[in-house]
Amino acid sequence: MRLFHRLCALAALSLLAGAPIGGRAGAEDAPNVITIGDLHASTGPFASISMPVYYGIRFWVDQTNADGGAFVKAYNKKIPLKLISYDDQSDPATAATEINRLITQDKVNMLVSDSGSALTAVAVPIAREHETFLFDPTGTGLPLFAPGNPYIALIASPISTVWPRYAIDFLNTLGAAAGIKTVAILYAANDFTGTQAYAFKKFLTEAHKVKIVYDRNVPTNTTNYTVLISNIAAKNPDAVIELGYPGNDIAFLRNLRESGQKFRFVFAISAGTEPEELLKNVGIDGLRGVFTYVTPAQCTYEVTAGLDLAAYRRAWQKTYAHTPDAAFGLNAIAGYAVGVVLQETLANAASLDQAALHNAVFGLSGRLTTLAGPFRLDDRGAQIGEVAPLGEVEPEGKEGMKVVVVYPANLTTGKAMLGQ
Repeated sequence: MRLFHRLCALAALSLLAGAPIGGRAGAEDAPNVITIGDLHASTGPFASISMPVYYGIRFWVDQTNADGGAFVKAYNKKIPLKLISYDDQSDPATAATEINRLITQDKVNMLVSDSGSALTAVAVPIAREHETFLFDPTGTGLPLFAPGNPYIALIASPISTVWPRYAIDFLNTLGAAAGIKTVAILYAANDFTGTQAYAFKKFLTEAHKVKIVYDRNVPTNTTNYTVLISNIAAKNPDAVIELGYPGNDIAFLRNLRESGQKFRFVFAISAGTEPEELLKNVGIDGLRGVFTYVTPAQCTYEVTAGLDLAAYRRAWQKTYAHTPDAAFGLNAIAGYAVGVVLQETLANAASLDQAALHNAVFGLSGRLTTLAGPFRLDDRGAQIGEVAPLGEVEPEGKEGMKVVVVYPANLTTGKAMLGQ
């Protein structure tokens, strides 16, 4: 009987030794790898914004593994990372299937959606249904962030309603004072650009400084704007705001140059977010004087974690020098910023439980600055810290371009040159 009690005591001690204490798992229970699941689009209309995000995440994974892995607070040690990425080919139905696969079959520890609102939109309800926290790189449409959904955070771009803030302020103040009285708004019908168009229309209308004389949305797959530009010109606006993905902006700016039409203020998103892609496909003559967002690719922030802009740019150019679809711009920065947030989440989460990941991510809000800017979330998980100034494209060198900050005043690096 005495031997029996001794064996029972030893067994109990053995169980206690391997049990989590205070919510922390013992080192012997640590997984061999931390699995990160994400999607990318190698083809289709979203490839130009998706692939740079994917390359940015992959760069971070490789860099982290070269340093022994990511530090995981729950196990008090570094653990290697494994990236599982599926190609959704810019198709929302395929994206939905593959997100479900990452959750239910691969059972990834951390889930990252594809780039942009259109492909993120299908991931949000699936992640919520499976109570899996979704790290959203650049899906910024307002409908993605429903009250009461604790399973999403926007990581590396501000929510779409925030994007146009400085562009709107400029038009209502300096623009109006310089004679900008009428505006045409043309936008692709999706959550990303639709939400921005809503913000432009709402705040321009409320200010009563600039009158909207043309307002139309078009399918996101629109590739010819010739007739639309002619219809806009018939309204004789002082300003034209065109909101689209890179494919939209490339087609619009090409057709605008071919048309010979001139407007005092022309705005296009991708001139700032994907300058390399636009310069390659439009040329400096079609970009000169275009107003756009100034992204972290043109601004340097004092980071609290990860590489800063200059170091990352050098590393990117070295790593992807011979990769044709690895354009350096906002999305390349977004991918790496996602990696930095994943690292900081693992370094602060009490466990790998999805609720613990949520708590860790929201705990970073207001305390973290990546090369994408100050990381701040509202209570729905929308990013509100990375606000884009207004810039204008100028030539640089013989065939290059630069984006000069023209608003707000405390950030300006040049003066806005409104066409006459």
